Amino acid sequence: MLYGKYFSIHLKSQMQYKTSFFLTALGQFLTSFSVYLSIYFMFERFNRVEGFTYTEVLLCFAVVLMAFSLAECFFRGFDTFPTIISNGEFDRMMVRPRSVIFQVLASKIEFSRIGRLLQAIIVFAYAIPASGISWTYDKIVTLLLMLISGITVFSGLFIIYASFAFFTIEGLEFMNIFTDGGREFGRYPLSIYGEGVLKFFTYVIPTALFQYYPFLYLIGRSDNLLYMFLPLVGMLFLIPCYCFWRFGLRHYKSTGS
Repeated sequence: MLYGKYFSIHLKSQMQYKTSFFLTALGQFLTSFSVYLSIYFMFERFNRVEGFTYTEVLLCFAVVLMAFSLAECFFRGFDTFPTIISNGEFDRMMVRPRSVIFQVLASKIEFSRIGRLLQAIIVFAYAIPASGISWTYDKIVTLLLMLISGITVFSGLFIIYASFAFFTIEGLEFMNIFTDGGREFGRYPLSIYGEGVLKFFTYVIPTALFQYYPFLYLIGRSDNLLYMFLPLVGMLFLIPCYCFWRFGLRHYKSTGS
């Protein structure tokens, strides 16, 4: 498989500088650990936030952090896409006999994001048994759908960010509000930010479809079976993201680099 070869090449390349790799991974771990500390100290002062307990919030935080880490690791090529355009590399991609999306996807795999992923795994290891949730088959499926849908939504946001570069050449930093900002907002259930924010992240950027509503079903705050399958609806977000990418690709003009 060609992607497997790219995967191996990137891994070998990054492991050539092991000290740099592990320090970067450690930095990623410590950054996300500081976010965990903010949650910890919040619950040292308040027993509940909008009725949600410490372990419930940790479970929510871990889902978003793991989904973001995996999306950033494997869709990093779209995050760095403005550089690919500005240095003329994209022109070469267009004449190669492979899908452009595949080439962008395989152009950058950021393994140092394992630091954030490790943080999410540790939080999961604590929160899953401590949450008091009865892990029946439907709850396990719900959790898996939340993770898969989260990866899809964040990946879609990276694709939108890359698509803007067809028109601007440079990346638009405001997209960080929805990528990094979505990760930061996701540390708590979205309802605590107010109805307006919850609606925005439901109908515009469907973060709530994998973060909030199925989470209510997971912790037993709602018995609405529809909430369990809302992450599948969130995955459809990838369709307009792809359409925007195709729209940008049709209007692309070489930078002449």
